[in-house]
Amino acid sequence: MDRIAIFASGTGTNARKIIEYFEEHEDVEVALVVSNKVSAPVLSMAKEFGIECLVISRMQFYETKEVLHVLSEQEITFIVLAGFLWLIPPYLIANFPNRIVNIHPALLPAFGGRGMYGMNVHRAVKTAGVNKTGITIHYVNERYDEGAVVFQASCPVQASDSPESIAKRVQKLEHEYFPSVIENLLLGNERK
Repeated sequence: MDRIAIFASGTGTNARKIIEYFEEHEDVEVALVVSNKVSAPVLSMAKEFGIECLVISRMQFYETKEVLHVLSEQEITFIVLAGFLWLIPPYLIANFPNRIVNIHPALLPAFGGRGMYGMNVHRAVKTAGVNKTGITIHYVNERYDEGAVVFQASCPVQASDSPESIAKRVQKLEHEYFPSVIENLLLGNERK
């Protein structure tokens, strides 16, 4: 049985889709939600599903290994970043090699890096005048958005689009693909 910890900083729309997807799964369960914000809506959503939650401080995350101890106690085998805005520290990457994935709301390597998250990405896509955007699911390394790409899906960007309409289209792709790509990674199915 794979046990997932979802790290999230915000509302948790992707976290909800992942939790719902694996709710009755025989081989995978979402066992923990970790957030760096005590008031993040993702925490109350996770509690609705009976999932344990952990709120972490910057000091705990970067200057201690408390998070690693909790993950070990919970027998976590895989970490999913779903709107988590802090850089993952080297000790976590070392303990979960190729077992941490993130979703980015653009087609990396374009529109990635520090500060490129959420609406910042969609505004940059609109400003650049590109004709397509999408999602990138990638492994996490020590740098923002530079880990090996696992999966990408694209959608068109029209001249009439606003950053908000781009965001809606991209979020639809996130919800459609993120849970099944995680399942494929965990169960060893290659996506064609």
